[in-house]
Order: sequence, then C-alpha cells, then structure tokens
Amino acid sequence: MNFSRVLVNLPLKLKRKKERMPRHMLIKNTALTASILSFSTLLAVLFFYLGKNTTSVAIIYILAIVFISRYSNGYAPGIIASFIGVICVNYVFTYPFMKFNFTMDGYPITFLGMIIIAGIISTMTSHLKLQNKIIQEREKLLMEAEKETMRANLLRAVSHDLRTPLTGIIGACSTFLDARDSLTAKEQTELVKNINDDANWLLNMVENLLTITRIRTNDTPLHKTSELLEEVLSEAILRLKKRIPQAIIHVQIPEDLMIIPMDATLIEQVLINLMENAYYHGCPDKPVSLSVSTREGMAFVRIRDCGQGIPEDKLESIFEGSPSAPSQSGDSRKGMGIGLTICRTIITAHGGSIYASNYEKGAEFTFCLPLKEETSHEF
Repeated sequence: MNFSRVLVNLPLKLKRKKERMPRHMLIKNTALTASILSFSTLLAVLFFYLGKNTTSVAIIYILAIVFISRYSNGYAPGIIASFIGVICVNYVFTYPFMKFNFTMDGYPITFLGMIIIAGIISTMTSHLKLQNKIIQEREKLLMEAEKETMRANLLRAVSHDLRTPLTGIIGACSTFLDARDSLTAKEQTELVKNINDDANWLLNMVENLLTITRIRTNDTPLHKTSELLEEVLSEAILRLKKRIPQAIIHVQIPEDLMIIPMDATLIEQVLINLMENAYYHGCPDKPVSLSVSTREGMAFVRIRDCGQGIPEDKLESIFEGSPSAPSQSGDSRKGMGIGLTICRTIITAHGGSIYASNYEKGAEFTFCLPLKEETSHEF
C-alpha cells in the first residue's frame, strides 16, 4: 500500500464523504439544530425578562451557534442557525416586539456584525472539525503502516530465531543416524543433549509467540493482581536456573517491600528473557546483575551483563524484532530478535516502558512498572 499517496488524497476523500451526507445524518443535524435553538430561545427569554438586556440574548445565540457547529456535520447547520439567531433577536427581543425593525439607529450595523461573527464562528468550527478528522485519519493510517513494519520485522525475527535451532536439531539427528556405530557413548549423549537444548529453545520461542499474539489481539486481557516483586524475581530466577543451571545471578533489591499490580506470569517471562539474553550475550562465567530501585511512583528493574555491549546503531531498534548477528562464540541460538519484542509488548501492556543502553562493562536493559494501578480515561 502506498501510504504517502493515501495521505495526500485523504482531504479530498473526506470532502467527497461530506458531500454525500446520508439521510440519518441530515435528520440528526436538523434535530440537533432545532433542539439547541429552542433551548437557547427559552434561555434568552429568561435572561431578557430578568435583565432587560439584548446583549445577553445575542451572546446566548452566538454560543448556541458554536455548539451547533461543534456537534453537527458540515457548514450548513451553523450558518442556518446564524440567520435564525439574528431573526430571533430582531423579531422577538428588539422593540417593537414581534415585528421586524431594521431602521432604528445602530441596529443594521449591530445585526450585520452579529451575523458576520456568527458565520465566521460557524465556518471556523466546522473547518477545525474537518482538520481534526483529517489528522485522526492520518494518524490511523500511520499506525497501520507502523503495524505493517512491525509485522514484517516480527516475521523476519521469527524466521531467524526458529530456523537456527531447527538446523541444529536436523544436523545432530543426521550425525547420530549416519555415524551412530562409530560414535562413543559420550558423543551420543552430547548430540542428544544438543537436540534437547534446541528443542527447549524452540518451545520457549513458541511460548513467546503465543504470548505476543494473545496480547496484541486482545484475546487474553491482562489480569493484574497486587504481587510482591521479590517473589516474582525469585520465581523467575528459579525458572531460569532450571533452563540454565550454570547461570550466576546477582540480585540487589531495596529492603522495603514493593507490591506492584501486574500479571506475574508475563513479568516473569520478561525477566527470564532479559536474564537469558544477558547470559548468552555476556560472559557466561561472569554473573548477571539484577537490581531494583524506585523513583517517581515507578519501579525500575535493571539487568546488566558483562559482554561487549550493544552497537550504538542498534539501541533504538533492538526491540523491533530485528534479528542480530550471532555472537563471536558461534552459538547461532543467541539471536535477540523475538524475545526483546515480547518484552516490550508485555511491559507496554502494563503501562511501563523498556529501553536498552550500554555502560562501561557491557549492556544494560531497564524496564519500569507503575507502583499503582493507573485509571484510564476516555476523551
């Protein structure tokens, strides 16, 4: 889809839609205009007989025109309301009452000024509505374009992160079948272990894919409960240890208890993905650092490795699902593509944010979560 061409032609399309006003919209505009003008007339009568002030009456009708222009479609309701307002002020609220009189000193200019002001207000309000609609349509199209880009990046990351362990499994199985008689028991065990590791990696990838699919399609809304962060960290570390027993995790958390509204299972998955990523891309014989701090109503979780850091040109796009090149160790299973995309999706769904940076000894991933549940408002 050529989104630039769509954006250029968008005002013309909206104008064509405006010209073909359906019948129900015409009825709505008529009912709205009649209701607001009737209410304004009753209000004007009340003000006029209490204060004997024609100026207040004129202001009431101008406000009515503003509301009509704001909540109706097109220019016509506001302009028609402008004429009706001028006629009502002259006919009902100007002496001699219930008669038209444009001959009194000053009244022709006053009424002409009123209808010009009312017409300008109506036109400006309708124009602003049209501009706002154009902006909303453009934002919608840009979001669709961004989704297409993210979908392409996600597919590329999936193909990269799933292909490499599958290749390892096929290669190990072929070696075992072709040279089983010449392999020692230790070599056979090593091949089976490699197959098992790659299969577990694939299982983790599938779980990640299912998670991101559920969240993005809203099939499974987040079920947040108040969780003790220390327990969530402990459970994530235990699960990581089952997968990578040799991993060393150094934890530093505040003494105060931190209870955070979250989906504990999903946050555990974020922690496991980040710690696993830190282990594989850092130095396996050095510890991964996990620290927690609080600031301005947010809990910050920071995970550091002792590797070579992240290339500067990758820092901004590292969460977009772009697969990275394998590390120097030659382990092709160390792609960062899909796992970090999952992390950003989960943290964003929790109302937090996640970002990557470098420090003097390696890479650092930080995500933050609100300490209290935020109330959403619709505008």
